[in-house]
Amino acid sequence: MSPQLARAGAWFLNSGIQESNGGVARYHRTDTGRNLPVSTEITGYALSALVYLHGRSGDPRYLDAACRAARFLTHHAWDPAARVMPFEIAPAAYAYFFDCGIIVRGLLAYWHAASDQEALDVAVATGEFMLRDFATPRDGCHPILTLPSRAPLERDPLRWSRATGCYQLKSAMAWWDLFETTGDERFREPYERVLEASLATYRDFLPGHPDRLKVMDRLHAFSYFLEGLLPRAPFDARCAAALADGIALVAHHLRDLAPEFARSDVFAQLLRARLYAGHCGAVPLDRAAAEWEAAQLAGFQREDGGYWFGRKAGEWLPFSNPVSTAFAAQALESWHGHLAPRQLLI
Repeated sequence: MSPQLARAGAWFLNSGIQESNGGVARYHRTDTGRNLPVSTEITGYALSALVYLHGRSGDPRYLDAACRAARFLTHHAWDPAARVMPFEIAPAAYAYFFDCGIIVRGLLAYWHAASDQEALDVAVATGEFMLRDFATPRDGCHPILTLPSRAPLERDPLRWSRATGCYQLKSAMAWWDLFETTGDERFREPYERVLEASLATYRDFLPGHPDRLKVMDRLHAFSYFLEGLLPRAPFDARCAAALADGIALVAHHLRDLAPEFARSDVFAQLLRARLYAGHCGAVPLDRAAAEWEAAQLAGFQREDGGYWFGRKAGEWLPFSNPVSTAFAAQALESWHGHLAPRQLLI
């Protein structure tokens, strides 16, 4: 466990980003010292990160924190009567396809680490919710549902989180993971449907916005597409080609935009995609590019171990968040040679 990963792990345990009920806040405001509200999606991400940290260190404190996060999702967030997983629980007004997939993957990671049947049961039930209420035959999924009606929210093509698109492939990985974990064939075909739609449309996603700086946010979303290709890229030539193409696209736009606006999670996602793709033999590793990205990413770590969200015009933005910290810590740990076969991708 490298020093940077140990510092990042200490931030997860000691910063207060995880609240007493086990839920994890979306951001910490470094200027006011306050957390934003708890998010079910971010709790799912943090759950995966805590399982990863436990696997790297063997420290039981990470598994204890993961247990608290899992209990928040299974006891507080999941609605067993309506069988829905909301975006936030105060109030439970929306459900996001993307968030549900992240939550499923976090619960499955915890089940693999702790053999916790409740985590597996809610992961399967959330995957079924995604099948029942989000899945569409045309483009794979509705991005957002209103609650309690479950009616699809109107889409907005300029707001990536309110549109369907190739980035949803990361969340559809939850269906693939459920298929691999349970053997239930219901979960295999929907992932493949989203994969086909993503391969057909991914070239339309970038730059995708008339505001130049908004393209950096879309790089974050597009990088989820790269991650979603990884289960198939080692043995599917189309996925390997799209992964190589997508890595080059993100690298081009990132180098162009970074002097004006840079997000740590984009550096981390790109570096992880390179390393994982190289490790599985899908795309040869461009070591010089990876070295530059790793050096840039390392500069985002704060003294308290968390990672700055981003930098605009040379100034740090006043946010430190679990997703940026988890992605960056894992990317740099992998860069330093600690990448195992089939390692959990946070």
